[in-house]
Amino acid sequence: MRPGGPRSFVARRLLLGAAQTAAVVLLVFALTEALPGDAAVALAGDQPDPARIAAIREALHLDRPAHERLADWTWGLLHGDLGTSLTSGRPVTGYLADGFGPTLLLATLTLALLIPLGFGLGVLAARHEGRPADRLISSVTLAVYAVPEFALGVLLVTVFALKLAWLPPTAVGHGTDLLAHPTVLVLPVLVLLARPVCSLSRLVRAGMVDALASPYAAHARRCGIPAARIHWLHALPNAAAPAVQQLARTVDWLLCGVVVVEALFVVPGLGTVLLDAVAERDVPVVQGLAVVFGVLAVVLNLGADLVAHRLVPRAEVAA
Repeated sequence: MRPGGPRSFVARRLLLGAAQTAAVVLLVFALTEALPGDAAVALAGDQPDPARIAAIREALHLDRPAHERLADWTWGLLHGDLGTSLTSGRPVTGYLADGFGPTLLLATLTLALLIPLGFGLGVLAARHEGRPADRLISSVTLAVYAVPEFALGVLLVTVFALKLAWLPPTAVGHGTDLLAHPTVLVLPVLVLLARPVCSLSRLVRAGMVDALASPYAAHARRCGIPAARIHWLHALPNAAAPAVQQLARTVDWLLCGVVVVEALFVVPGLGTVLLDAVAERDVPVVQGLAVVFGVLAVVLNLGADLVAHRLVPRAEVAA
């Protein structure tokens, strides 16, 4: 194995991923410790007795030093234990199971549409560089990307739910089986899809334009290789490496954007569970879900870097 070869890159990236995971655990614990309020006071009722508050703090081990609680929590994480809810006594994994289905469904539908739309629009714009199709795609994607998710969501609800009455405005009353009510998914998926499609298509376009202007593409054209073959077999793989990493960052964004979208459309997913836990100051639920989100982001970025390095070995992109 030569220094700086593929195995060396994979080893370095795995070590960095492990360090990032440890940093996620420490950061989540530190941030939840900084949350305002006291869980024991919240659990004690409207007119808490100091003795009852002290008893609750002792029962929940909130009276122990932070470093001891961090050690216990980390040990539990290593054994698959995300903790227990302060308010209900349920394992955090139960909350994860409750909200995982709707969140996974939204993310899956978004990604299933994002990949063909993002790559398709990017390739189409690059093939017609400087022409009306390219200018139209570039202008529309730039305009849509500038609209925040919540503003786009409100706009879509106003037009398609309130004025035209084509779609339901929220998922209230439809339960967690959203596949049984597919119209409920249309507006949330559109909001989640809008900005990632714009950023991915613009990145693919830029990569394709650079690749098509490169010496090897010019040589291929001189050799009489068909334009479609140059576009799909030569230019696109070179444009795909940064696009794969953009997809990983898009999934990162989905993990955050889904919280906003689920709150806006009242979708009973992990984002809604997390917001409810923050409102109730249910620290173990907040910590458990935040760690799951953070570790997913680390794993997805790790996978994207490895795939990108496989597509273009010279492109060792910093994490």
